[in-house]
Amino acid sequence: MFLAEAEGRLLTLWVEAERAAWVQNTDITDDTTALAADAQTALIGTTMELAADAARFDSVVLPPDLRRKLLRLKTSLEVAAPSDPALQSELSQITTGMESTYGRGKYCPDGVGEACLSLPQMERLFAESRDTDELLDLWIGWRGVSPPMRDQYSRFVELANAGARDLGFSDLGELWRSGYDMTPDEFSRELERLWAQVRPLYESLHCHVRAELAEEYGSAVVTPGEPIPAHLLGNMWSQTWSNVYDLVGPAQSDPGYDLTDLLTARGVDELEMVRYGERFFSSLGFEPLPSTFWERSLFVQPADRDVVCHASAWNLDYESDVRIKMCIGINDEDFVTIHHELGHNYYQRAYQHQSPLYRTSANDGFHEGIGDTIALSITPEYLAEVGLLSRVPPADSDLGLLLRLALDKVAFLPFALMVDQWRWKVFSGEIPPEAYNEGWWDLRTEYQGVRAPVPRSEADFDPGAKYHVPANTSYTRYFLAHILQFQFHRALCEVAGFDGPLHRCSIYGSTEAGERLNAMLEMGASEPWPDALEVLTGQREMDATAILDYFAPLQAWLEEQNAARSCGW
Repeated sequence: MFLAEAEGRLLTLWVEAERAAWVQNTDITDDTTALAADAQTALIGTTMELAADAARFDSVVLPPDLRRKLLRLKTSLEVAAPSDPALQSELSQITTGMESTYGRGKYCPDGVGEACLSLPQMERLFAESRDTDELLDLWIGWRGVSPPMRDQYSRFVELANAGARDLGFSDLGELWRSGYDMTPDEFSRELERLWAQVRPLYESLHCHVRAELAEEYGSAVVTPGEPIPAHLLGNMWSQTWSNVYDLVGPAQSDPGYDLTDLLTARGVDELEMVRYGERFFSSLGFEPLPSTFWERSLFVQPADRDVVCHASAWNLDYESDVRIKMCIGINDEDFVTIHHELGHNYYQRAYQHQSPLYRTSANDGFHEGIGDTIALSITPEYLAEVGLLSRVPPADSDLGLLLRLALDKVAFLPFALMVDQWRWKVFSGEIPPEAYNEGWWDLRTEYQGVRAPVPRSEADFDPGAKYHVPANTSYTRYFLAHILQFQFHRALCEVAGFDGPLHRCSIYGSTEAGERLNAMLEMGASEPWPDALEVLTGQREMDATAILDYFAPLQAWLEEQNAARSCGW
């Protein structure tokens, strides 16, 4: 009776908070930010009240299903708050305020309004420019958005930790790590185990990219044996590196096509980009998206108001009102991102019949991994089948395709791991407020082998220049997703009867693969994630060997390239 009432109350508040957040994200004003903060305050207050009430069942012997729901109740929020309503309101105002500050962020190179650049504009320049002075200027310029958040973030940590302690956790980081069907310490060890599986591949990629960038920019700029300067990797956060493919790709191996050029040449617009994603899921046997998706989603950056352009998927009524919000560009990166976001939407629809506390993924890495699994099937064969490519490139082009993908997927792994390593150390107090920036760059150097291009100080707050920090969105999910998507892909390719190199497999058109996928999606969070993983893959443990299988030809080539180089940092 307690859980049934709790789920009913929470569902109402989830919908109200989601609607308010949608309005705030798609029209950032002081009023919409206040409305979103009010809705978030109501949700946090009720969740904290219910989680505290649930403590009276801690010593009661309960069926596994009810015990599981009680834990999900405690970990359903990404932020906990103290019991004092005034402090709950303060916390909500801080979180919505930081997100609005980020969403409004611009850089004005000349210091005047008319020449200001939005983040999407800067990201495009970052992808295309090879002028180190321009790149450095943009890199420093965007990071001017975050110092005003620094004191807010410190206060946020205080309040969120107090709320987590009220629920019986040592800090917010332990609360986050408790949502994975294992103890927080076991989960930390699991992450390091998975990273150890893939780190040799990353280090080979890093070694090659650093050497090629040194050829382009000179060893005085890119020093052998040292971390790579963060502004030279083609991405504002140096989290993915595919935009520098032209500098580091093998001279003898042309990928055979450029997806951005193909989309542009065929006059594909923003809506049609999304239709490609929908048709892929339809080919697996999934129902088309509802008409409300097309009527209510945000596909194009508006000219008349500020919006949060960071791509995201939404489920406003926790049933069928699914949407995406992104400022779509006609390019290969956004083509893949659309498939990623639609993966969320199809997952959300699949588990809508579950009870409210189970209307989410088996773990958060599953939710992020589904759309990326589909995107791995965007192969030359698939592009030819849907009419974007007139001829499938020969197999000797595979090396270029694999390197380009590795610059996205493999390069991303340590970044995805270190963001929450930083936050967990912040939440635990190991990194105090006076060392926020130093701790950030220590971890980036340790995990990524990337360094700040200019000296940074504690007057800066570089973590806040990454959306997920001010938005308080956990990031380990993306690391898990990058492990799981290859594991999912390998299993679905087997179901589809594919026989060949894993990187050439596309499950497009396989209803057998679609049925296997849907069987897992429908489970939501109703069972521990190893059970959901087993339904799809036959395995009960996350396994990074599928990444090694996928990139095996590339790893062999990288070892040849690096034979005479000094690797590591």
